[in-house]
Amino acid sequence: MRTVYVNGEYLPEAEATVSIFDRAFLMADGVYEVTSVLDGKLIDFDGHLARLERSLVELDMAKPAAFDDLLSIHRELVRINGIEEGLVYLQVTRGAAADRDFVFPDPKQVEPTLVLFTQSKPGLADNPVAKKGIRVISIEDQRWTRRDIKTVQLLYPSMGKMMAKRAGADDAWMVEDGHVTEGTSNNAYIVKGNRIITRQLSNDILHGITRAAVLRFAREAQMKVEERPFTIAEAQQADEAFITSASTFVMPVVEIDGTKLGDGTPGPVAGRLREIYLDESRKAAI
Repeated sequence: MRTVYVNGEYLPEAEATVSIFDRAFLMADGVYEVTSVLDGKLIDFDGHLARLERSLVELDMAKPAAFDDLLSIHRELVRINGIEEGLVYLQVTRGAAADRDFVFPDPKQVEPTLVLFTQSKPGLADNPVAKKGIRVISIEDQRWTRRDIKTVQLLYPSMGKMMAKRAGADDAWMVEDGHVTEGTSNNAYIVKGNRIITRQLSNDILHGITRAAVLRFAREAQMKVEERPFTIAEAQQADEAFITSASTFVMPVVEIDGTKLGDGTPGPVAGRLREIYLDESRKAAI
């Protein structure tokens, strides 16, 4: 049975509980991070921790008591559960007040809730899907406007993935004011004329930790990067497309709204970036 972490305790998952009055359950009042594990080590941990801290600040949410111990907690869960390849999910909420109320509870009286669990994903790095690519559809972006904060408000992205599934696709790219914002759980990119194009950072998209690493590696490899919005029509005319996230790394996109990109197979830029990212991330893993 998997061991999880809840508010200072390592517990069998069947024994782990959170109050029905927890703010995440009642108000989606929580933030989260997902850190990949390769070879039993954490990928981009410092970036995830920094973004978690930023999310807490943006929502005026107190740090959990164990915030400074998060690295050791991650490592202990990886060890206990024998994770070689997989993910560590972390969630912080504003805690559980005595009753339901829209007003934030007093942080001096209500401790934040801290939950972590692991997911074993053998073959995460050698995912065969990366060799054939994924197909995406476009949908209207109907989320709130602070997408830069990694909150647990994931209902619409979940609905978007279901729209894609019903359409026979793998995922969806969200569109606002005629331009792609991002994927349901990933950042979106196209490649045209040896230029990697992706939307610039703002409140409109999540500031992806994998995004930052991949763009850094791309520039170090002398690839040209252009940060600006692009349309679905422009994407359909691109040489390549791909997504990035902590769980997919760099994943080629081979079809957008039924239009194949090139010959419908993953292109060289996405393939090379995936190789570089995995190689460099493994070297820097902790």
